[in-house]
Amino acid sequence: MFESTSTIVVHNHFRSSTLLNFRKNYPLLFGGRLFMSSRIISVVARRLLSSSSSLKNKNNKNISNNKVPTDWGYKKINKYKPLFVEKIMAELDPKIASQLEPFRQSVKEQGDIVRQLKSENAPELDVKKAVAELKNRKRLLEEKTLELAPPDAGFERTKMEDLIKRRFFFDNSFAIYGGITGQFDFGPMGCSVKNNMIDLWRKHFVLQEQMLEVDCTVLTPEPVLKASGHVERFADLMVKDLVTGECFRLDHLIKAHLEKLSSNPKTSEEIRQECQTIVTKLDGFNKDQMNEILKKFKIKSPLTGNDLTEAIEFNLMFSTMIGPSGQVKGFLRPETAQGIFVNFKRLLEFNQRRLPFAAAQVGNAFRNEISPRSGLIRVREFTLAEIEHFVDPSNKSHPKYDTIADLQLNLYTACNQMDGKSSELIRIGDAVDRKIIANETLAYFIGRIYLFMVKIGIDQRKLRFRQHMDNEMAHYATDCWDAECLTSYGWVECVGCADRSCFDLLQHTKATNVKLVAEKDLPEPKMINVVEIVPNKGLMGKHFKSNAQKVIQRLNVLNENEIKQIEEELNAKNEFILDLDKENQVTITKEMITIKRYEKKIHVEEFTPGVIEPSFGIGRIMHTLFEHNFRIRQDDEQRTYFALPAIVCPIKCSLLPLSNHQSLKSYVTEISKQLSSADISFKFDDTGSIGKRYARTDEISIPFAITIDFDSLNDKMVTLRERDSTEQIRLPIADVVNIVKELSMNIRQWDDVRNQYGIFDPTQSSSEPPPQ
Repeated sequence: MFESTSTIVVHNHFRSSTLLNFRKNYPLLFGGRLFMSSRIISVVARRLLSSSSSLKNKNNKNISNNKVPTDWGYKKINKYKPLFVEKIMAELDPKIASQLEPFRQSVKEQGDIVRQLKSENAPELDVKKAVAELKNRKRLLEEKTLELAPPDAGFERTKMEDLIKRRFFFDNSFAIYGGITGQFDFGPMGCSVKNNMIDLWRKHFVLQEQMLEVDCTVLTPEPVLKASGHVERFADLMVKDLVTGECFRLDHLIKAHLEKLSSNPKTSEEIRQECQTIVTKLDGFNKDQMNEILKKFKIKSPLTGNDLTEAIEFNLMFSTMIGPSGQVKGFLRPETAQGIFVNFKRLLEFNQRRLPFAAAQVGNAFRNEISPRSGLIRVREFTLAEIEHFVDPSNKSHPKYDTIADLQLNLYTACNQMDGKSSELIRIGDAVDRKIIANETLAYFIGRIYLFMVKIGIDQRKLRFRQHMDNEMAHYATDCWDAECLTSYGWVECVGCADRSCFDLLQHTKATNVKLVAEKDLPEPKMINVVEIVPNKGLMGKHFKSNAQKVIQRLNVLNENEIKQIEEELNAKNEFILDLDKENQVTITKEMITIKRYEKKIHVEEFTPGVIEPSFGIGRIMHTLFEHNFRIRQDDEQRTYFALPAIVCPIKCSLLPLSNHQSLKSYVTEISKQLSSADISFKFDDTGSIGKRYARTDEISIPFAITIDFDSLNDKMVTLRERDSTEQIRLPIADVVNIVKELSMNIRQWDDVRNQYGIFDPTQSSSEPPPQ
């Protein structure tokens, strides 16, 4: 966690014996990563040391679910409450706990009402109203918790953003033309971090799980996205400023306006309650209802105060025409998954028709966001790394499940959300046994996601897995979890992991009349009753002409239940309507088909595979990575840097001769050759004092620095500096390249290398060239 410049950075060295003991007993608060003000430290220390109940049984619980609200159209809040400290204060201070208890109880009571309504199969409208009220009570609990949080600890996002821009990790695209909101260019450092992270993702998932990687086209024909539901459902409502033409996403605009109105002390209690009710029900409002709210509350443009248009439906996909004729409509893909689904048949054949198997894809996706904001978190073009794991729906066990079953993760279950509770540490194996996580395969990927996130440098204390509540999940989904990271924007969804059942393959089968199925051997042959439609091809050819083959293909993929419905219609009307796709229908008469029933012995069984889908938002993960690893030197608040793990750092080491003296050049040349031969990225810097060069390399997160001094001429040794601790060791030139490689690949740790060679005092090295 982070703080403003008026507070201090907590490191591993304390002169006070009391604080030393405190740090020893409560290590989760320390270790160079948690930034707190001295006042907070003293308050928490006093209460912990005097408390009769030990924090040791509590300190592994996840931080509470809070977000700092932002004001629409105005400068974003640059600080957030350190929610881990907030939870400690809430647990230890009886006054705070007593103030939060009514809010928690209120959430629990409403959660019980929602459960009861669902168990009684109450009308859908009643359930929606109850869920809306539950969301409202959860929001009030979050706001109260934030209100009671310590006021003077925070994270200066502006300093981090300054470092990112100054060292060109990334910046707004087309900046010299004024920039385009929601689009970013990655510079040398950002590009390298991104590539290293994706490379590690491939090793962690694709290689270890023997996945099949594909690279599908970005341009997607309209029928594909119609079948998947994106054309129909992938839309938002927006309004425009009548004078400037500025666009605003309507639900965000209404929410920001009503929350601001509610917080105004001059607003009556009746209006305040109405505002809160509208905000909680906003997701379920249609276009007309939102227009009524615009008029009733006289909502204007937040930037200019001008009048706004009525609501306009806006599809978030970028549309285009494929080819010069302009007759083939397409879109830039909103996700990479559909490319995998439409190639399922080829992938299954490549895998020798065996299940389970997984396909993976890394690539850019596009969403024409109405109001992109929050840096890399909400953009119009972004990189996704997605996995589609195809599995037999009747057997979702996983052969490697035991390797992750003992991991303990912060799980924010749907039940805890409804009861007003925080997330809790739960062993994955226990979560599956208790049916919290639906199946072993889903649990396995959740565990692997956790290991990947921690490996690349995400702070595990600020990582939780939140389960989707019933009203959030798609109707076809069995279970969904989001890996959420705590950032200065609140909890941000970085990875989604969902059991999508068989929905996508069934939709594409229906749209194309191509069976996307797998087969499995039966333990022994069995007899089944078969119902099928036999078309009169000659009659259909005369009647439907060029469409005849398409009609026959559609009839061939009908299932038994659909055929029974057709039979009933034929008996009643002598004809039925057949949907060829979402836009075209044909009328089939009784003379055109014959319905046959017979018994058949089968040795294999066809089924539509289920899909487990982990989906990684690379940009969001990168933003979190930068926030979680942003540091300020204790002795100089102007010296900022990123403490990224070496495995994802853009450059692994710097090569710094102490002087430009001719006698050192041969050593520089030799070590440079060795680093290049070992595939170690390095940066040579011989300008300025050694201290300034260390500061420059720290800023771009170079974890190790090799310094060649004049003593190297005699002892054939160099110094190796570690970025985070600034400790140095002295070791033979013959060893240094291999040591840097092992450290960069996470084969060895700095503590191990330091113990081998011992700490070196750099003041002992010679800064003068030897006499001629």
